[in-house]
Amino acid sequence: MKAVLLEKIERRTAHIGVIGLGYVGLPLAVEFARAGFRVLGYDVSERVVKLINGGKSHIADVSASAVADLVRTGKLEATTDATRLGELDAMSIAVPTPLAKTRDPDMSYVLSATETVARSARPGQLIILESTTYPGTTRELLQPAMEARGFVVGSDVFLAFSPERVDPGNERWTTKNTPKVVGGITADCTEVAVALYSSCIEKVVPVSSPEAAELTKLLENTFRSVNIAMVNEMAIVCDKLGVNVWEVIDAAATKPFGFMRFTPGPGIGGHCIPLDPHYLAWKMRTLNYKTRFIDLASEINSEMPMYVVKKVSAALNEERKAVKGSRVLVLGIAYKRDIDDMRESPALDVISLLQELGAEVSYHDPHVPHFAEDGIRLKSVALTEGVLRDADAVVIVTDHSSVDYQRVVNEASLVIDTRNATSRTMTGRAHIVSLSDSPLSSKAVGASS
Repeated sequence: MKAVLLEKIERRTAHIGVIGLGYVGLPLAVEFARAGFRVLGYDVSERVVKLINGGKSHIADVSASAVADLVRTGKLEATTDATRLGELDAMSIAVPTPLAKTRDPDMSYVLSATETVARSARPGQLIILESTTYPGTTRELLQPAMEARGFVVGSDVFLAFSPERVDPGNERWTTKNTPKVVGGITADCTEVAVALYSSCIEKVVPVSSPEAAELTKLLENTFRSVNIAMVNEMAIVCDKLGVNVWEVIDAAATKPFGFMRFTPGPGIGGHCIPLDPHYLAWKMRTLNYKTRFIDLASEINSEMPMYVVKKVSAALNEERKAVKGSRVLVLGIAYKRDIDDMRESPALDVISLLQELGAEVSYHDPHVPHFAEDGIRLKSVALTEGVLRDADAVVIVTDHSSVDYQRVVNEASLVIDTRNATSRTMTGRAHIVSLSDSPLSSKAVGASS
């Protein structure tokens, strides 16, 4: 079975499948198709399948022209028909792994995908899980499902885990050139999975087990979560000491060793950093161990939206205005710069908290024309001179590069800048408030913060 599958991969005659055509799955399907494989994408969304088969893309990082070319040449096809998974020689599962409200893993998508794959599984298939999850998932969920069908893993079918490392909006590091970590149930599983990914990914890094691969992703994002929490706390420390945190970070970053630059903000967002560490924390709780760094980092990061709202309230108070009834314009609601992804965006919490205090909140985001999340429905307003001048406060939550911040400073009367976006602006009308403010530098008109 292994020899046959390896030959199919080498000759590009293997039929490849990707289950879940979202931010992870669609870019991966495109790379497989570009490498010369015939690719079948499976998704439960009829809208997504119809878009792709029509030569369109619903993912900003994948151009419609790329999809259209691959569909036209017969290299890429999408379907909602799960029975077609039996046609495939290899498939990657890239479905969501959200958290429940209790911060426990919601494995329903992975379980559903596993059951769907198992029903159509046949000898000679390679199945790779890419969805971020707790260590042990591949061995504890996928392997028993295959064995229940009578298959011997590593002989009849091959199972592996390879964590997705997609960074939406990153033009430098893409699916193709970001190193791919792979760990199989057996050495043969790893060998086949490495061969598949090596056909379209520039560098593949094999590890000894699926658990090592699963934990690799959790370490990466726990590292980021902890360091972001540290620098967020440093912003609060600097504020209390009357020191500008951005100046301190810039100075510290001049050290050529022993320091890695992280910057504070209004909180963390996206599908990875706010969620992934909790998968590890949950797994450790089942082993009677408390992950203290993870819990503390989550606490600090989750409190940043409230810290921002307190900054807004204090700034309005200095202007002799209450939050209730004030017109607050939020700039940027995607979770990071220059993308349209709102998953876990701290802007949602900032808006919700401001509304709870009675503020009249509007927003502008060039990448998100409208949204309906957590009971909030809003449309992006045009960033006109009138909108800026009418706002009692402008809160920069996401610093999209297409926004003219000099214009914001020129027209707005009060700006709360959580991203240091106004640091290079010249003198303007606005009174600027940063995450941390130094009494030694002017807070008056045109001050950088």
